[in-house]
Amino acid sequence: MPPVISARDLTKTFRGGIVAVSGLDLEIEAGVVYGLIGRNGAGKTTTLRLLMGLLRPDRGEVRILGGDLWSAPRSTRHRIAYVSQGQQVPDWMSLTDLCRYAAHFYDRWDRDIARDLANRWDLPWNHAIGRLSGGQQRLAALLTALATRPGVLLLDEPAAGLDPIARHSLNDCLIEALLRSDGCTILLSTHLIGDLERLATRVGIMDRGRIVAAGEVDDWQRTVRKAQVVFPGEFVPREFNMPGALRSETLGPVITAICRAPDDTVWDAIRTRYGARINVFPLTLEEVFVEMFRDRPTDPVNPHPGDNEGEFITISGQPGIRVDKGDTCRVGGAFQSTAPPAQRDRD
Repeated sequence: MPPVISARDLTKTFRGGIVAVSGLDLEIEAGVVYGLIGRNGAGKTTTLRLLMGLLRPDRGEVRILGGDLWSAPRSTRHRIAYVSQGQQVPDWMSLTDLCRYAAHFYDRWDRDIARDLANRWDLPWNHAIGRLSGGQQRLAALLTALATRPGVLLLDEPAAGLDPIARHSLNDCLIEALLRSDGCTILLSTHLIGDLERLATRVGIMDRGRIVAAGEVDDWQRTVRKAQVVFPGEFVPREFNMPGALRSETLGPVITAICRAPDDTVWDAIRTRYGARINVFPLTLEEVFVEMFRDRPTDPVNPHPGDNEGEFITISGQPGIRVDKGDTCRVGGAFQSTAPPAQRDRD
């Protein structure tokens, strides 16, 4: 079965040579919750906008439900819902007005879901949306997306501005969408990695416009560790390579690394061969992310990112690219557009 969402060699550059997305490859199977994480400016929002056909790529192709949304028929479009990071709904409308309006565009609009979510989130039906709090306006946008009973749901920072109780309720609603008989595939970008660990099936880490690592959430939690190896003597042996290292630092006889180790036999072999002392610490997904990128410098713009590729790595069987510190590609330029399709390229 072909993937529900796919991207091949997706690339987008904005004015001034700012590379937002650079040769990105992505595949998401049916029924998966795929979490996209990365630092500010990594290209996440631009990626979602390219997938939705709100921006036209400079290179590469995108498929959702087998088609390109630039030319997809209504029968495909009404199965896809998207809530952007800066989603704005007509502030003069009430929630009643908004639901009545949205129902005209979606064949599977479910009034019962809309009413259930409004009651669950304590959203007033007849107040102007512009008079609601920022969090309530966010929930109103999410309500309209979920009430369409989407087959594909793309969310950019869906929990931004929500209190912990509302975030917990939102996660429950996303799980319910997955469990419905007609199913749902979800791609969400978020900085709330703790929430993502409880919700996502797979996670991709994005850096400088590329997916640099991807894998099952369970695999990340089970195999990725922080390890400190202390060798006897004054230096790390010249021939030593830290197995499965994603990131490492050396200071005298001590090497500290974030690495992927399926089991403890890796450490037993190092102890036996080198007589080293080893400390191994479990990490949450958020800690993995912080450790991988906390020392990443801000680089100047590289208008030709393909001239300086990083080395390929594999995590949980998925290819990725590790972008070395020498790579001078910088990303940014993500913004929102309300232009109609014919004018989207002018963004």
